[in-house]
Amino acid sequence: MAKILQTNGLVCPFPLVEAKQAMQELQIGEELIIHFDCTQATQSIPEWAAEEGYKVGEFSQVGDAEWKISVFKTK
Repeated sequence: MAKILQTNGLVCPFPLVEAKQAMQELQIGEELIIHFDCTQATQSIPEWAAEEGYKVGEFSQVGDAEWKISVFKTK
């Protein structure tokens, strides 16, 4: 089951900080779905996932200034 992380309303870099903390709680193979509305996070979260070797699933804009990204813990 996926863990959903709501970070709407948090200014950058806090969506990324919260995502890093949430990912530490997951087991390998589990999914973290992050909702955010900070435009800087559209770059910082996927870059962090790639640097950590995590798989990025869906990444979509779900509102005028709101996005959702799913990241799978692979290690």
